[in-house]
Amino acid sequence: MRKLLRNVDPKRIGATIQRLTEFGTRHTLSSQTDPARGIGAATVWVGQQMDAIAATSGGKMTVARQSFIQPVSSRIPVPTQITNVIATLKGTASPERFYVVTGHLDSRVTDVMDFTSDAPGADDDGSGVACVLELARVFATHQFPGTIVFATVTGEEQGLYGSSFMAQQMAGAGNDVQGMFSNDIIGASRSFDGHKPDPFTVRMFLEGIPTNVTAAQISLLQSAGGENDGKARQLGRFVHSVAPKSLTGMDIRLVWRRDRFLRSSDHVSFQSLGYPAARFTEPRENFNHEHQNVQVVDGVQFGDLIDFVDFDYIARVTRVNAAALWGLATSPGTPKNAQIHTTPPGTLSGTNLTTLSWDANPETNLTGYEVVLRETTDSDWTSAIPVGNVTTVTLDISKDNVQMGIRAVDRNGNRSPAAAPQAVA
Repeated sequence: MRKLLRNVDPKRIGATIQRLTEFGTRHTLSSQTDPARGIGAATVWVGQQMDAIAATSGGKMTVARQSFIQPVSSRIPVPTQITNVIATLKGTASPERFYVVTGHLDSRVTDVMDFTSDAPGADDDGSGVACVLELARVFATHQFPGTIVFATVTGEEQGLYGSSFMAQQMAGAGNDVQGMFSNDIIGASRSFDGHKPDPFTVRMFLEGIPTNVTAAQISLLQSAGGENDGKARQLGRFVHSVAPKSLTGMDIRLVWRRDRFLRSSDHVSFQSLGYPAARFTEPRENFNHEHQNVQVVDGVQFGDLIDFVDFDYIARVTRVNAAALWGLATSPGTPKNAQIHTTPPGTLSGTNLTTLSWDANPETNLTGYEVVLRETTDSDWTSAIPVGNVTTVTLDISKDNVQMGIRAVDRNGNRSPAAAPQAVA
């Protein structure tokens, strides 16, 4: 893994972003047929890059163009073709277990419906696309127990249309997506607004109450105190543990929010289907260089230009993604159907014992499971109890006082993300 991380190349990332800005605009409603300008030309180029990368994999990686016609809808005035380019590195032991990483190819200016003006989209989201292409390149010659998917999606600025379609297709196929990362606006280590640069921090946004829960499930979360233990938060805790600064050169600032205030990115498409998903983004956005026309006003340069992008910073964010994907795809899958039982035994009125159960993992190289614990006020797990290769355990610990989770452990000592148990009578 360390060798793979060293192979991430800032110069390649810079060259990718430079090429993406040369398409003039990559607006979702721009030309599909112009060979040099617009979303169509950009999609063709990205597909060619993915094909070339897959050719180095010895057949391990395949590439698909996932196209569909988006009907007239919000910000889509006419039926519009949207194309995602998806490279899949199939897993060896658990190929049905998927980990997805995306960047969105489309760009925009101030008027979200303006598809003719130049919209270079260097940071938003040429940086994310460059990250995904670089991840695909460095991973292509490897293979893992779990399947990794590298995708560029389109239609994000118009309403997450490309990622929504991709997530729906994966759900329809029964894919078990156990982790998804949206890399959106990961290009600037400086905010250019007078604040001190922060070149060694990336924000990771992680929702609390899951997007797709019902009112009854929210009530249960409130009753049992699980507001901070949804799938996204567990994913964030895992990434924080497997991608430390000593390995990636970056601090991961976990932000307990779905996204920035009243905004969203492609991870929300996956969250809406119950998949654990998160967004990576730079530490402090500069809104002069995001969703702006390219122009100079009162001596101030506006527009999402490559001049304001830091290739070394993107390379470090790419390494965070790489360490996270390596850790997830190498480790066992997250245990399923984790439950914490509240019915007291026999005729007793209650019990301070805690009984947990879960389904057996499909991996054949497990040594067992661990129960992880933390105080309810702690943000991360603080201790672990090995319980053996079993699917139920009773502990002399009061469930009322701590938060608990279940994680799987394999023969190499790799540990899965924790599964938070659901309270059942």
